[in-house]
Amino acid sequence: MKYYLKFLILLTLPTLNMNAESSTENTESAIFAGGCFWCVQSAFDDLKGVVSTTAGYTGGHIKNPTYEQVSHEKTGHYESLKVIFDPSIISYQELLEVFWKNIDPLDDGGQFSDRGDSYRTAIFYSNDEQKSIAMKSKEDVEKELKATAATAIVPAGTFYPAEDYHQEYHKKNPIRYSFYRGQCGRDSRLNEVWKKGT
Repeated sequence: MKYYLKFLILLTLPTLNMNAESSTENTESAIFAGGCFWCVQSAFDDLKGVVSTTAGYTGGHIKNPTYEQVSHEKTGHYESLKVIFDPSIISYQELLEVFWKNIDPLDDGGQFSDRGDSYRTAIFYSNDEQKSIAMKSKEDVEKELKATAATAIVPAGTFYPAEDYHQEYHKKNPIRYSFYRGQCGRDSRLNEVWKKGT
């Protein structure tokens, strides 16, 4: 099914304005790839301590990629999410816990019905502290699931915000988002991995 379900939903959408990213002095950033960035954004958007989230692309070799380019697996980019957070309210470790519970870390070919390299999972760290915390969290996940996690832990590079119509998709287009989420198999697989074991 790859990206086609999502693409069909997008065909009739108007262009929407992306919310400006908030900035305060005491914030940090985290970047995660967990399959469809609509679903990843919905998991982080309303967490206390999260200042803003931006759906986008990172990890590839093309500057300023488009959704169509990334979806056709010609850029090396992942669909990803940049999270700006206040570490005095929510820690990087807590963000990682949310991330893990919203992906299938055992799948190395994409996530749920979305297949291909752009839908793989990854944690993009911005400093040695984030790297250390991420590596430890991956070890913990592997112990919990008794399996090897396919999620990559790699240095953060340039993050390119996705097109306006992808931003806050779950809030701006709740009916379409609900249809996509229901059809992609995400929730049933998450329940299988995290609630019933593997």
